[in-house]
Amino acid sequence: MVIGYARVSTRDQNLDLQISALEKAGCEKIYQEKISGATKNRPELDSMIAQFRQGDVLVVWKLDRLGRSLKHIIELVIDLNSKGVTIKGLTDGVDTSTPNGRLFLNIMASLAEYERELIKERTKAGLSEARARGRLGGRPKGFKEDTIRKLLIMRSVYKDPNKTPEELYVGLGLTRATFYRYAKILDKHTDQEIRDMAIKKK
Repeated sequence: MVIGYARVSTRDQNLDLQISALEKAGCEKIYQEKISGATKNRPELDSMIAQFRQGDVLVVWKLDRLGRSLKHIIELVIDLNSKGVTIKGLTDGVDTSTPNGRLFLNIMASLAEYERELIKERTKAGLSEARARGRLGGRPKGFKEDTIRKLLIMRSVYKDPNKTPEELYVGLGLTRATFYRYAKILDKHTDQEIRDMAIKKK
């Protein structure tokens, strides 16, 4: 099945040019969307992707209609190709069923892999630098002074049978989830142990 996807960024823009070109290209069904490419959730695009089957052909006016960024476009095209879907861009000459199209796809895959390796290298370099300066990745172990103060105040009231949990956590300025997280800490540690877990200032 030949399926088209047309998108413009705002409701003021017109889809007619894209739709006309997709119809001439033989599209049996055309998904249409008026939404910014930067928007993460695009219902029509998601619906189209979900119904693709091996042997289907996706036709777009231009590949940039598909993605939020070059990275997203590359990932989407590679993923669809792996499922046996051919991708054609009418104005940029992309056709993944041809030798040139497959070469283009391989270049895109190489670029995606190169970007992943760059991210890994930057992450490793950042961690190495942090270790060299005496800092490790992740959240610091222990509690901030404000957290310790709230824990110690909560110690005297959190098991009060005359108050509901809501009265307690609202009175302490905590969320429900934080209140129960603090309660678990109090059940496991004494006041002195909690004080000893203060994050040391550098």
